[in-house]
Amino acid sequence: MRLIRTLGVACTAALLASCAPAQSTNSASDADLDTGTLRVWLFSEVNQGPKEEVVDEAIAAFEAAHDDVTVDVQYIPVDTRAERFRAAFNDPASAPDVAEFGNTDLAGYVEAGGFADISADIDAWDEAADIDAELARTTQVDGSTYGVPWYVGIRALFYRTDVFADHDLDVPATLGELATTARTIRAKEPDLLGISTGGAYTYGFMPFIWAHGGDIAIPSGGSFTSAIDSAESRAGVEQYAELLSDDICPPQTCSEMGGNDSVQNFVAGKAGMTIGGNFSLNAVQESAIGEDFAVVPLPGVEEGSVAPAFAGGNNLGILAGTERRTLALEFTQLLGGKEYQRKMFDAMGNLPAFTDVQADITAEHPEMDPFVTTLDAGTRFVPATGAWATIDAQTVLPSMMQQIAGDRASVDEATDDAAGQMNDAFGQ
Repeated sequence: MRLIRTLGVACTAALLASCAPAQSTNSASDADLDTGTLRVWLFSEVNQGPKEEVVDEAIAAFEAAHDDVTVDVQYIPVDTRAERFRAAFNDPASAPDVAEFGNTDLAGYVEAGGFADISADIDAWDEAADIDAELARTTQVDGSTYGVPWYVGIRALFYRTDVFADHDLDVPATLGELATTARTIRAKEPDLLGISTGGAYTYGFMPFIWAHGGDIAIPSGGSFTSAIDSAESRAGVEQYAELLSDDICPPQTCSEMGGNDSVQNFVAGKAGMTIGGNFSLNAVQESAIGEDFAVVPLPGVEEGSVAPAFAGGNNLGILAGTERRTLALEFTQLLGGKEYQRKMFDAMGNLPAFTDVQADITAEHPEMDPFVTTLDAGTRFVPATGAWATIDAQTVLPSMMQQIAGDRASVDEATDDAAGQMNDAFGQ
């Protein structure tokens, strides 16, 4: 299987990263100018050329339709976005009108007053009816909408078809079978990890929790309360922790690994399986195992079910202090609309948020089907609160999993400790 497209590493990083909420003294502007310069911030990519070509095409179309309007795009590094957005929220004169942002960052930005509520505008936009409903929720905080989902990253199960054929293995149909199969691979080929996955791979182990009916946190009194210590969540944590064992993925190798390292082991031919995203597909296809792998949805607890995936991705939104709100909205709907989401897929491999565009893509590119099937089966998201940035920055959940993998704490002890730290962040 071969897909000739490139997805930048910085784009992948944007799916995984989060930052502390920036506090703002900014407020909405009463002005709505229809001429002048529309300022746009987008994330830079390692291979930025394909992205710039699509964006430049959208700019040309927009400027041709709007007299005396110039669109000025700046590509900002993902790693410095916290500082850039903090400064922008506090100084409208230096802020963009439109910006790309990671969906896990949104709640903190909204708490800072940085982005405009565009609920009514999205409700009136005809294309919005085809946005995947669960992806639409990643643009919402407390029922209000603050952006358009620009693309989504969905994870699924990658496996080595040659290894499975050599040892007459069936593709795992449940999470229980996943561990059994991984253990068999490791036993038969000791130089391979049964599955390459890590203690710091938060978005890799969340599906195990959700598949067991657990959750990360639940709404409570205007905030959230941790649910990581519930019986259902503990069952998922325990099942994932089973993978971090000497006979599958040894803790001394795997405990510290995050998503990138987990996938890189698979790309390097060092593992029988891994949990990877659609954004990892190109790297695997271009590797030495590019003709010897396949992808299926990560199975759930019961045969025939799919483990809920984390709906990571990036959105486009309008800054609250813009003086060109109408222009900003029109450009957001152009670049974030169906036509240009499809163009971004063709250029970068970004999975669009529109269900009809996804259907067209999977018909033409069957290698995308496992990811769209996973998306259709139902995705989940992190708590929509700025406190999540604190929890993420403190590595609460990775530390929990690493404590278990290293036999430094039981599942009950580690989840109790994680729940306490999360509740402190939530203000409970």
